[in-house]
Amino acid sequence: MNFIDSGLNRRDALKWLGSAGLAACGVSAHAQGAWPNKPIRWITPFAPGGTSSIVARSIGTELTKQMGVSFVIDNKGGGGGVPAMQELQRAPADGYTIIMSHIGLMAVNPLIYPDAGYDVNKDFVPVSLLTRVPSIYVVHRDVPVTDFKSFIAYVKSRPGQINYASAGNASAGHLAVEALKLRTGMFITHIPYRGTGPALNDVLAGRIEFFSAGTPALLPHIKSGALRCIAVGSARRSSALPDVPSVAELFPGFETVQWYGIHARAGTPLEIITRLQQECAKAVRAPDVVAKFEAESATSEGGTAKEYGDFVRKEQERWKDVVVKASIRAN
Repeated sequence: MNFIDSGLNRRDALKWLGSAGLAACGVSAHAQGAWPNKPIRWITPFAPGGTSSIVARSIGTELTKQMGVSFVIDNKGGGGGVPAMQELQRAPADGYTIIMSHIGLMAVNPLIYPDAGYDVNKDFVPVSLLTRVPSIYVVHRDVPVTDFKSFIAYVKSRPGQINYASAGNASAGHLAVEALKLRTGMFITHIPYRGTGPALNDVLAGRIEFFSAGTPALLPHIKSGALRCIAVGSARRSSALPDVPSVAELFPGFETVQWYGIHARAGTPLEIITRLQQECAKAVRAPDVVAKFEAESATSEGGTAKEYGDFVRKEQERWKDVVVKASIRAN
């Protein structure tokens, strides 16, 4: 367009262009500010097949329905979850990349990976606690024990000969068994894997005798008879396994519970954190999710970001003693 030919002088033409540019910028800013307007990547710091994946799929399905954008589950196992956290740290603080946070990432890794390059309490922000899941303790069906008491006697008669698998160093299952060892005086050798799925495969094959994980990952195999549950880590018996005693029945005060939530990059706008927390609170109370969680003795949480932050700090203090006494170190 020739502005002079159309009757506009140079000054008027520049004013017109400036107005048009501001209008365009305004439209662009508005479009970019409408969160969310594209898929959200949900990093899960374990291989597929474990409790974290099951929780992420259940909640992610509901969040996708509620928010109209896909929640893409991205399993990034290995390295105790440190590479997954580093990946989130490198992502923009725009709410389009989040992580499944849990006991290992938030409460234990700060103690055993001091040179990870990030501070979990400064470089990331809590969004919401999603669920708490009882830790359960299982043996392969060929292990000749029938209950927790006979298992303790079996292990103590074979010190160092019995192995247990975990989803990796500082995973919830690793901590659950180490806490159990400290309380009972058992000597069992730790074999870490790159996720619950790979670890479970070797337990099911009979190559590893003992394992601990959350109810969602293990219940199908207990029901099939491939695994035998000898104890639950919750303070009371699990409604999904009412005939199985809790460890606390033999060792009062003992409790190991897995928990899963969401963290985002520090600097993510507060309105995005608040919106996501509110959507999570709705998702964990969706009928399908509630039914699934209840069937596995998991609890729906969905509290505020502040409540989750306070909870994480308490867990950091609680597990510090176990990490030190059990000499849990990086691989």
